[in-house]
Amino acid sequence: MNEHAYKVVKSDNGKSRPAPCFESVEAERLHLKKRLTAGFRLFGKFGFEEGAAGHITARDPEYTDHFWVNPFGISFKQIKMSDLLLVNHNGDVVEGEGLLNGAAFAIHGAIHAARPDVIAAAHSHSVYGKSWASLGRTLDPLTQDSCAFYQDHVLFDDFTGVVLDEAEGQRIAQALGQNKACILQNHGLLTVGASVDSAVWWYITMERTCQAQLLAEAAGTPKLIRPEVAKVTYASVGTEDAGKFSFQPLHDVIVAEQPDMFD
Repeated sequence: MNEHAYKVVKSDNGKSRPAPCFESVEAERLHLKKRLTAGFRLFGKFGFEEGAAGHITARDPEYTDHFWVNPFGISFKQIKMSDLLLVNHNGDVVEGEGLLNGAAFAIHGAIHAARPDVIAAAHSHSVYGKSWASLGRTLDPLTQDSCAFYQDHVLFDDFTGVVLDEAEGQRIAQALGQNKACILQNHGLLTVGASVDSAVWWYITMERTCQAQLLAEAAGTPKLIRPEVAKVTYASVGTEDAGKFSFQPLHDVIVAEQPDMFD
């Protein structure tokens, strides 16, 4: 069995789905770091950078109070797996070389501490996400895709500047609660998942959802999906499995296009 081996497990609806099975914690860590690196390259491909802002973290499978994160000041487009930093619960870099983004630790450290179920968290200052965030509103169920966030995202409406204070990170984590996503007013988007795959996908599709609602409202008065229909649709497009499955094609394309990321 190798790091890419899979076992069949049953999902909540009784259908079979593949789940990774690892022969060692080292193999699991390698898998996680590869997915994380691919996530950064996808953020770069989709233009989610704004200078040095933005970060994705992934909880280490062995040292669960540690997480892997991108070093401060390296473009998403150029990050390699060897660049990743391992950070402990005190904000110390215990593996890797490079600078730790203080905001990455303040926000993600608090979320990982508050949510043991969260393996990965993603945040950046992408154009449509920060544009929508300036309105101080949650997203409406306007499309099938937007239903992934129906009753599963919140607004953090107290922007006080760059998040460098751990107390501010704790307030964001408290606002997030048990939801998969948070709109940080006047700031940007934040998504979490039980895998790197889902956290990255939720960010990508949330950014697109912000874009779609901005376009729709600029054109006229959108028609909302009825609550009972939005809830049923969420059960198809808003689950962890749906997030992981949706990430996979993007992952395969970016790995084929940019194999240098694993050097």
